[in-house]
Amino acid sequence: MFPILRNLPSDSNMTKALLLGIALASNMGGAASPIASPQNLIALQNMAPEPSWGIWFFIALPVCIISILLIWLLLLVTFQPGRNTTIVPIKPVNDKFTATQWFICIVTLTTIILWCVSHQLEPVFGDMGVIAIIPIVLFFGSGILNKEDFNNFLWTIIILAAGGLSLGKAVNSSGLLHTIAESITSSVDGMSLYGVLIVFAGLILVVATFISHTVAALIVLPLVQQVGQGMAEPHPNLLVMGSVLMASAAMGLPTSGFPNMSKSSSKTLRCEDVELIIVQLPS
Repeated sequence: MFPILRNLPSDSNMTKALLLGIALASNMGGAASPIASPQNLIALQNMAPEPSWGIWFFIALPVCIISILLIWLLLLVTFQPGRNTTIVPIKPVNDKFTATQWFICIVTLTTIILWCVSHQLEPVFGDMGVIAIIPIVLFFGSGILNKEDFNNFLWTIIILAAGGLSLGKAVNSSGLLHTIAESITSSVDGMSLYGVLIVFAGLILVVATFISHTVAALIVLPLVQQVGQGMAEPHPNLLVMGSVLMASAAMGLPTSGFPNMSKSSSKTLRCEDVELIIVQLPS
């Protein structure tokens, strides 16, 4: 990807389509797994019992694949990137994997596998957060990562998610969430389960479009869980899952998500800046 972008002019439709496509695909790709985006972790906090990785993949992957295909078609129709665009052939890389690269791959795959079977290993590890410590210890302990890498982590996103969880706990313990949930439950009384799902999906679509996905999830998902629990036939997990998928799909404005913000932060796209912009795109 990087060599292609470096050899394209900054005002090329192909460059615009690629960068916008990466940002939009990052938003939808963030819904694919429970740890891909902060809003997914917030959804897990509001689902009981928590779905396994297999169930999450079974539901989210088809949604992500279809959405990314639709994004691709929209970019083709909008920018017509193939017109007057010449792509320089990419020189194949024949470098062999080093021992460090093999070590990183093995640790990463092992961690993902442990996350996938975290429910079965709960008596051993307890929580998924404990499993996440394994690569931290191995990478920093072996010297692959250092103090500068630690300082360059996206701590703002971590603090945002942690602060939002604290806010959610405060709203819940104060009784405010229960009061709001009772009011909304009475408003949707008589509606079918899927009617309620459409209402909440539309609500979080609007909210997440104008504010970040994570903040929208922090505000709406606890409410969705409470309303779903209070229905005549409780289905809180279905409502929470549908809402969090819609939160990832809300990307209509440059401020809708972190990938959009990163893409729009550079008003003039230069070829030498392309790699930096892509590296800064969080899911």
